[in-house]
Amino acid sequence: MLSKRAWKMLPSLMLLALVGWAEANLPAWADQNYSQQVFFENSLAPGSYFYSRGRASAPSTLRLINDRLPIETTSFVSAPNALKLQWESVPNGGWSVELRLYEWRNRTIYFPGNDLWIWVCAPDGLRARGMPKLALRDAGANFTQPLDLGAFASDLAPGKWTRIRIPLNAFRTASLHEFEPHRLNTLVFVQGTADSAPHTLLLDDIRIEDDLQPQHAPPMPLDVQAKGYERHIDITWKPVKDTNLGQYVIYRSIRGGAFQPVGVQRPGVNRFCDYTGNPHMTASYRVTARTSTLLESSPSAIATASTKSMTDDELLTMVQEASFRYYWEAAEPYSGMTRESTPGNDDVIALGASGFGIMAIVVGAEHGFVTRQQAIDRLLQITGFLNTADRYHGAWPHFLSGRTGHRLPVFDMYDNGADLVETSFLMEGLLAARQYFKGDGASGHELHDRITALWEGVDWNWFRAMPAHDALYWHWSPEYSFHIANRLTGWNEVMITYLEAIASPTHGIPANDYYSGWAGEGIGNRYTNGVTFYGIKLDVGGGTGGPLFFTDYSFMGFDPHGLRDRFTDYFDNNRNQALINREYCIHNPNRWKGYGSDTWGLTAVDGPDGYVPYEPTQQLDDGTIAPTGAISAIAYTPEPSMAALRHFYRDLGAQVWSIYGFRDAFNVQQDWYSGITMGLNQAPMAVMIENYRSGLIWRNFMANPEIMSMLQEITVRRR
Repeated sequence: MLSKRAWKMLPSLMLLALVGWAEANLPAWADQNYSQQVFFENSLAPGSYFYSRGRASAPSTLRLINDRLPIETTSFVSAPNALKLQWESVPNGGWSVELRLYEWRNRTIYFPGNDLWIWVCAPDGLRARGMPKLALRDAGANFTQPLDLGAFASDLAPGKWTRIRIPLNAFRTASLHEFEPHRLNTLVFVQGTADSAPHTLLLDDIRIEDDLQPQHAPPMPLDVQAKGYERHIDITWKPVKDTNLGQYVIYRSIRGGAFQPVGVQRPGVNRFCDYTGNPHMTASYRVTARTSTLLESSPSAIATASTKSMTDDELLTMVQEASFRYYWEAAEPYSGMTRESTPGNDDVIALGASGFGIMAIVVGAEHGFVTRQQAIDRLLQITGFLNTADRYHGAWPHFLSGRTGHRLPVFDMYDNGADLVETSFLMEGLLAARQYFKGDGASGHELHDRITALWEGVDWNWFRAMPAHDALYWHWSPEYSFHIANRLTGWNEVMITYLEAIASPTHGIPANDYYSGWAGEGIGNRYTNGVTFYGIKLDVGGGTGGPLFFTDYSFMGFDPHGLRDRFTDYFDNNRNQALINREYCIHNPNRWKGYGSDTWGLTAVDGPDGYVPYEPTQQLDDGTIAPTGAISAIAYTPEPSMAALRHFYRDLGAQVWSIYGFRDAFNVQQDWYSGITMGLNQAPMAVMIENYRSGLIWRNFMANPEIMSMLQEITVRRR
């Protein structure tokens, strides 16, 4: 075990070593400027843009699809699509279209640039005086007077893309409070000259930036590689380091034909997924780097790959590899830990997601996605960071700054200290890794000792410091103490918190707290159930069981096979909860589009209207499916989960498959597809697939001697 002196020396040693290590081994810092410059780049939905709304007042007309702006796929600046605005402005009529900013999780709405830039194209040409007007709205709902776009543009030649620059200071406040241009979140196009003529205007690559025209194109991307899977091809390249870089452009050639742009990628991400939908296809690729003004590098060398039919086993490995990449390639570079989401705030790392990511790294090492030594090195980086990061009674906050290791109160001012549940998720991953790598020579032994020191440093007993001393509490703050007072009770995701707290060799809690705390409301109340849904009995859990992540988070490491307490066999109960979830989607009481035997998986995600703990009830179901729900249940429901995986990938793949595997969620009813990847949702797929295939993570977590002793204390027994 490391000496106290060695631990104290780590911060300075790590600071010197990690900067160079991150530079050499991790991708470029995901460009935070992307979220502070780009307003619109592409639509994930194929027919219309979800974050738009339009309406017309007769006799004027406006072409919409379900009240949204249509998508153009044959002419664009940022492949593969643009927005299509088609109207006819008639006297005494009117129309408007709102383009809203996609406000993903933790997105800071602040555009430091001083000019609004819009690429426009009129397929049939358009006089400047015939252009629409434009008003702006900010995040506080303050708005401006409309301006004539034609005042900032010349006549548009047919089919030619032109970039319009509109200084933000040209807009004048029209609301009660002053419009804040740097907090812009909506563009409102409105009727201009009423000429009673039909017009079409394409819009693309909308940005807010300064009028600083770069004088050179970025360097050419190097080391472009392509790898084929069943219905998609992954393209990778080395990052281009240039302050003028606006985006990468990916070009494809089929059967020796001309190279055509098929997509773009933001700076800081050096991978692109080309979903072709064809299992028998060979394609060649080139990548360029260009500025926002379209100054473009020379094309890279050509990389060629082919797709091929894949077995179920190969598909499972494909999903594991793609999900693993989120924790390897998109990791925060200074800490090596997991970002809350991407796109998102680059500096925000999440403790629980990092614990899940550690288990995904173990899966990656097992399958050779990285070497065992590479995995150990990453975990040594992570444990070094954790040792110096903010901790309170041994527990870490929910969120930390990757650069500084200091707490980040993302959710609430009172949630600014220790988060025991997130700490338990982190420990779940660390304990599994401790066993898996402990025999890997000196570095494996060092990792074992570091994890042991972190594990023994958590004062679980402190978090039951309420008058009754009969349960654990989720949060503690150095400023606000147990102000949140969230008692950990009832069927949810926190069973692992009690199991680890009882298992702790240094600061354990009484085994009786498992029953008074975790199952604290007793038989016949919130914890137990006993109701049958669709012919399937649920022993514990409220209502129909709740979101499916209840069956994952505590059970990625903890193996429920044949293990029961006074209330249920937890493998059987988890399986039944998953089956009820599926049956609900088959019966589909809300009649949402797309639901069925191969489209199910209701669990907590960010849906079309933000975070919702989706579950199989009509009240908490708006048509949003999370692939992680069905796929992570594969250890309990192999065939239904595999059917969902095949359908998601083969039939919906163009919209739901990305560089890190399945997108966070989708809603066919609303034609909405998530644009983010969440740290909490990719790892359960990689880990639970592995538990289904080999039991790897279950086996290693359960092999910790403290865990087996704990099971005996709470009278959990094997059938």
